[in-house]
Amino acid sequence: MMQIKNLTITHKKDMRTLVENFSFVLNPGDRAVMIGEEGNGKSTLLKLICDPALVESYAEFTGEIIKNRQKTGYLPQELEEQNREKSVWEYFTGNTGFYNMTPKELSNISRALGIPADIYYSQQKMGALSGGEKIKLQMAGILMENPDILLLDEPSNDIDIRTLEWMEDFMNQCQIPILYISHDETLIERTANVIIHLEQINRKTKPRYSVAKMDYRTYMENRARGLTNQERIARKEREDARKQEERFRRIQQKVERDQNNITRQNPHGGQLLKKKMHAVKAMERRYLREAEDRTEIPETEDAIFIRFPKDTSIPNGKTVLAYSLDKLCIGERVLSQQIALSVKGPKKVCITGANGIGKTTLLRKIAESMLERADLHVAYMPQNYEEKMDGSKTPAEFLQKKGDKEEISRIRTYLGSMKYTADEMDHSISQLSGGQKAKLFFLKMSLDGSNVLLLDEPTRNFSPLSGPVIRRLLADFKGAVISVSHDRKYMDEVCDTIYELTENGLEKRKG
Repeated sequence: MMQIKNLTITHKKDMRTLVENFSFVLNPGDRAVMIGEEGNGKSTLLKLICDPALVESYAEFTGEIIKNRQKTGYLPQELEEQNREKSVWEYFTGNTGFYNMTPKELSNISRALGIPADIYYSQQKMGALSGGEKIKLQMAGILMENPDILLLDEPSNDIDIRTLEWMEDFMNQCQIPILYISHDETLIERTANVIIHLEQINRKTKPRYSVAKMDYRTYMENRARGLTNQERIARKEREDARKQEERFRRIQQKVERDQNNITRQNPHGGQLLKKKMHAVKAMERRYLREAEDRTEIPETEDAIFIRFPKDTSIPNGKTVLAYSLDKLCIGERVLSQQIALSVKGPKKVCITGANGIGKTTLLRKIAESMLERADLHVAYMPQNYEEKMDGSKTPAEFLQKKGDKEEISRIRTYLGSMKYTADEMDHSISQLSGGQKAKLFFLKMSLDGSNVLLLDEPTRNFSPLSGPVIRRLLADFKGAVISVSHDRKYMDEVCDTIYELTENGLEKRKG
């Protein structure tokens, strides 16, 4: 059991409170997921639980983290820079647990993770491995340390569907309690039995949290019902208060009018009016007290607002893409061959496939062939945002074309609708979270009136709360979408055609 008591985390730079008075107990059998928008402190909280030294450069905290000498195994969101150039062999020889493993124990770990038994001795660079291979090898290193608790930061990032399904099975069968962060709604639905929801409300000035011991779907259904009921009660209370206030104002005005008209020859009447005014003032004080106790209209952070203009459409018979490639290569290595892809009209196409097969490389080549088309307005959102985004610019500078006051004012209004605070609008893009950068890309594509979207993992950085909004946006989009994704909800709800990239080209998925 791990216990957290009254934990408050504050960002040193702007003194913003990320988490306040957070208390939680992780019990055996728990698979607890942390959800919430980017920048809400989820990764910081996970790092702090693992080792306070991981956050001391930018955050400070009060409260207690009680582990009772239990060992934590921590999977970071990205493979650490110092490990990227190491060979697999060097990576494992740097792990003290590796030397304490018998050949049988190493074999058991490799079998549990679905990796070759001899992979520990490979000379391949860790940074050159596919996303799925990196995740599995890092998990192997963690398990060699025999942890009592697993802390996993985005274990589903950049892994293919087969590895995602493996991850789900691993988590469900794991005997070690797990605290994790994920944006993959399907993985959360299939694994989590405790939901920790971190929020920043009141324009990101007030943190709050909820802990629910239930599955994700039940939590979201209960939350939706609760919010609807709270809003209904809050609005009724306000309507009742408005009617009460109207009655009160009429009484107050009548008493004030009578006071002004009273004569000195009627002292008894003056005393009665004075008593009435005291009663009116008491009534006003009571209304003010009641207003303080009134049910709040619920504020949530999942409602981001964006839409594409109605005229960004593609005619049904329009040829959007007729692409062919004999060989898809990285250096001398042939990844796939005899690739052919044809897209007509407002189709929503998704390319999926195993890690390392070349999906991102293929989409980049398609983008190179399409971005200069004069008959289409094409936008390309790469997996690595820095390819198309100058990190030194502010969000407003990234979006603006003319730079006049009217345009900047309009852009800041749009950014506000996407839940950017005034401070975040003036931050450099490099300081923003992955989700904030993704929102910025979508806003730019909307403002530019793009009618063809080339999207590499478009939903990977959106929270489970923003994900449904983005999926609806793309499903309703009247233009064409050509994308790469492993997001199963995105494929089900947005895409009408799915291809799997294999060594022998693109194979259309049936059904």
